[in-house]
Amino acid sequence: MIKPLIELIGITKVYPGVTALNDVSLQVNAGEVLGLIGENGAGKSTLMKILGGVVAPTHGTIRLDGLDHGSLTIALAKHARIAFVHQELNLFENLNVAANVFIGREPVTGGFLKLIDSTVLHRRVAPLLKRLGADFLPDALVADLSLAQRQLVEIAKALSIDARVIIMDEPTSSLTLSETNNLLAVIEDLKVQGVSVIYISHRLGEIMDCASRVVCLRDGRVVGELSGAQMTHGAMIRLMIGRDLKSVYVPPATSHCGAGLEIIGLVTRAFPDREVTLSVRRGEILGLAGLVGSGRTSLARTVFGVDTALGGEIRLNGKQVSTTSPREAIDQGIYLVPEDRKRSGLVLNMPIAQNVTLANLPRFARLMLVNRASEARVSEIQRTRLRIKAPSHHTEVVTLSGGNQQKVVLAKWLSMTPLVVIFDEPTRGIDVGAKSEIYELIRELADSGVSILMISSDMEEVIGVADRIAVMHEGRISGVLDRDQFSEYNVLQLAVGHAPDEAMVNDPRPTELSWGA
Repeated sequence: MIKPLIELIGITKVYPGVTALNDVSLQVNAGEVLGLIGENGAGKSTLMKILGGVVAPTHGTIRLDGLDHGSLTIALAKHARIAFVHQELNLFENLNVAANVFIGREPVTGGFLKLIDSTVLHRRVAPLLKRLGADFLPDALVADLSLAQRQLVEIAKALSIDARVIIMDEPTSSLTLSETNNLLAVIEDLKVQGVSVIYISHRLGEIMDCASRVVCLRDGRVVGELSGAQMTHGAMIRLMIGRDLKSVYVPPATSHCGAGLEIIGLVTRAFPDREVTLSVRRGEILGLAGLVGSGRTSLARTVFGVDTALGGEIRLNGKQVSTTSPREAIDQGIYLVPEDRKRSGLVLNMPIAQNVTLANLPRFARLMLVNRASEARVSEIQRTRLRIKAPSHHTEVVTLSGGNQQKVVLAKWLSMTPLVVIFDEPTRGIDVGAKSEIYELIRELADSGVSILMISSDMEEVIGVADRIAVMHEGRISGVLDRDQFSEYNVLQLAVGHAPDEAMVNDPRPTELSWGA
């Protein structure tokens, strides 16, 4: 019988008024990938903090290498070679990649006056980056890296300590298709070498691809375990939410009526030699698909005025409008829910109320003073309407789950008068239950006559939610599909620059080209 590398036995964690974990037991074997799933707030993060020595359990036992511990310290967890790859990036932007990977463990040279040996440092980091298929060098400044590239730096940090247990929390949430495939290949290699991986993700397809077992938490308890052929998409969803989720997508209740948002010959800075022409009717959800780097986010930023258009025009309800800045776009009723809500959509250390009213502050201010009573009234209405799970509108946004943070971004715009809402990856890092609520909100907006442009790299999502799908390839629209043409094959054909095959409409057969993150 194989002795488990780690055993968590009867782990309970109680905070004042809240039981975060209730009698949780699981084991991790050497050289296995254990998938850990559950909705936001199910207790996954708390359990991993206990394993990493950040939090002590109220009750229970942690067994490492056959030795029992009531709790771990961070030092003991590191000594046991347990490494974390956090979803929230912990990097120093003013340092280069090599310095971040070996922060606090830098090789030094010299006698009394110790100096960091940059040559040795870079020599150690280079093979880690190569192993991950990174397209940047050890001396690259982290501030100059994209979100996806920074995620790879975090993974390189974990690999650098020769970890025998690596906890990966949503590691592919910001990665491209090729980077995701590289990571899954690295995980397979680690497994062969006897390294264990605890893989936390809302992307159930990835869990099925890399994990040998999956454990599900719900409301702080282990509610089930699946392995092998049992690990189906439907079975995992049933464990997560306690019921069958026949459809998380909401059909339209109204027909589309007339021109809403029209983009005519728009030239973005990302593709200065390409023009984009696109229309979103009133009451329509237009999905915008394409591989990462195809220009979707650049288009959204240009329409919203974050980036300056190099040519073309934007029309709203048949009239030309100017969006040379986000303020102008907001004044025209064009709003953006950004891809990275924490960096671009929210002020995390401010309460819900102030986040909700920030984009429309003059409405709540008189003589330079904010009317807090009016602000509280509007934010509380939105908190109730969107079912934001928080004690009150005074709750700081940083304490909320990903799904509830996304709802706060929506509440900000819904407290105004949207005519167009652009959603850039609206459910990234959100569990399946919260996704369903976000989809309902998007459909309610559309049914009220708002034009919705929804950018998504989730193939199932874009096909399930959209009324039509426009596909981008290298900075231009390569085609637009109506609902009777929806199929993964057709979208992917357009995404790589090919015309869709009419014979393949609604064809369910799989393709070798997987959809990216």
